Amino acid sequence: MNAALRRVREGDVAAFESVVRRLERPLRVWLAAHALPGVDVDEVAQRSFVAAFTRLGDFELGTNFSAWLFTIAKFQLQTETTRLRRVADYHARYAPDLLQRELERRCSQPSEMWQTRLEQLRACLGQLGDDLRRFIVWRYEDEIPLEEMAARSGRSVAGVKKQLWVLRRKLQECVETRLAAAEGGQS
Repeated sequence: MNAALRRVREGDVAAFESVVRRLERPLRVWLAAHALPGVDVDEVAQRSFVAAFTRLGDFELGTNFSAWLFTIAKFQLQTETTRLRRVADYHARYAPDLLQRELERRCSQPSEMWQTRLEQLRACLGQLGDDLRRFIVWRYEDEIPLEEMAARSGRSVAGVKKQLWVLRRKLQECVETRLAAAEGGQS
């Protein structure tokens, strides 16, 4: 190996390939054994070889190149682990806030689909008679309790609940029918 390293220092860059071939597998195995999940072992190995090649002038020929390379790899692995922890910390701190802001933004801007559904619902409400529409107004605009609605309409609470259920179902069917008709007209 010292001969190959000497040739590299003398300008034979291709000689470093034999060094890489000899140490690549043991280095990757060592990195895989010491790396945390999520670390790209191949990337760290490549960076280690590049750093060793770049700093080959610092290596003292005749000493243990493998030990020197593995030391470089150890520091490359520490750097990558630190980087991944910072990224994870950043995401843990800021991702929920960013997600919350994006959700609020999306919720504050009604989508076209919801706008269309709302328009269809208004049209369906307009088709209800005044006596039926008042139940919807009382419940969803005025937020009147069921008991008061029962007293105003002269019905039982169970009767008011049933009436609201029937109205909601009727409105849902109306909206879906109108949406289907609108889609059919666009195709």
